[in-house]
Order: sequence, then C-alpha cells, then structure tokens
Amino acid sequence: MSDWFQSLAEGVHEVFDARNQARDRALVQARQLTRCCAQAIRAIHRNDSALADENLAEARALVHSLQQDLAAYPDLYFSGYTQDAIKEYAEASVTVAIIRHQQPPLPNELGIEYATYLNGLAEVVGELRRRCLDILRQGYSDEAERLLSSMDDIYNLLITVDYPDALTNGLRRQTDLARGILERTRGDLTISLQEERLQRAMRDLKERLAAGAVNADDSRL
Repeated sequence: MSDWFQSLAEGVHEVFDARNQARDRALVQARQLTRCCAQAIRAIHRNDSALADENLAEARALVHSLQQDLAAYPDLYFSGYTQDAIKEYAEASVTVAIIRHQQPPLPNELGIEYATYLNGLAEVVGELRRRCLDILRQGYSDEAERLLSSMDDIYNLLITVDYPDALTNGLRRQTDLARGILERTRGDLTISLQEERLQRAMRDLKERLAAGAVNADDSRL
C-alpha cells in the first residue's frame, strides 16, 4: 500500500506543479497584456498611430501565448484574470479602429470569445467619451458627432444581447454603464452645439451691426 500512496503522491505533485507553473506564467502574461492595451489606447488618444500599432501587435502575441500555454488548462484560460486581460485587448483593438475611422475587428478576427469581446466593446464607450471630451474642448465638431454615433451603435447592439449573465460574463451591468456614459456624452454634445450656434449668431449680429454702422457713415457723406 505504501508504494500505491507514493505513486499517488508523485502523480498529484506532478499535476499540480505543472498547473501552478502554467498559472504563474498566465498571471505574468495577463499583466503584460493589460499594460500593452492601456498603452495602445493612450497612444491613439495622443494621435500616435505607430505606437498604438506596436502595442497592439505585442498584445496580440500575448493573447496567442496565453491560448497556447493554457490549451491544456481551459479552466485557467477562462478564469477571471485571463479573460479580463483579453477583454482589454478587445477594447483596445476596437477603440483604435474607431478613432482611425476603420471598421473594428470582429471576435473571430481577434481570435477571442464573443462574451469577452462584448464586455470589451462595452468599455469602448468610455474611451470614445474621453475622445469626444478632448475634441469638445476645442469646440463642437462633426468628429464628435461621429464618435457619438459609434457609441450609440455599440449600445444598440449590447441591449439586444439579452442572455443570462452566466453566459455573457456580466454584460448586462456593463451595458447599463454604457447607457449612462452615452447619455452624458449626448448631453455634452448638445450643450456644445448650442454654444456653437449662439457664438455664430453673435458673430453674425456683430458683423451686421458693423456693416450697418459703415453704411450709416457712408450716407452722411
């Protein structure tokens, strides 16, 4: 019996040592992936497309490494920290594409699961709001309206995904957050547009008054 327990002990330690090593590698890769995605988003907000591409390429390689390293451990691959990091990859990829006026990549093009992709898509709304606010500091523009339209499209898609949270990884809560961000942004754009129209009307009035004063002076001659 002692030989049996010895054999069992060796098997147990071999299995769990391998799983623990895979988990440790995945944690490091997940942190690196999250950092790369954050840097890609920061770069595109600064209009540095080259740096955004560089970080997205590194992020893509990390996603592939995670998928390969955890192929034998699907429970680790679908764990929270791994999917959260991959969600950031989806968010960064879509954000960069929309800001560049490009068609966002689909889940199968990124090689990731739909639930993870959709949760990343929901967080894109916040990044587009950030972009809109940066634009509105310089005044109202059609580009801000384009971004708002993309936010609206994202939300309209998310509200159609009416499935249990167990299947969507809590997408309903993310959708509710996206709705609040969308409505606040719509309000900001409305105020900015009204201010733009008011300023334009004041400029027109000033020009008309100045022209009227010139005409009045001419009539006295």
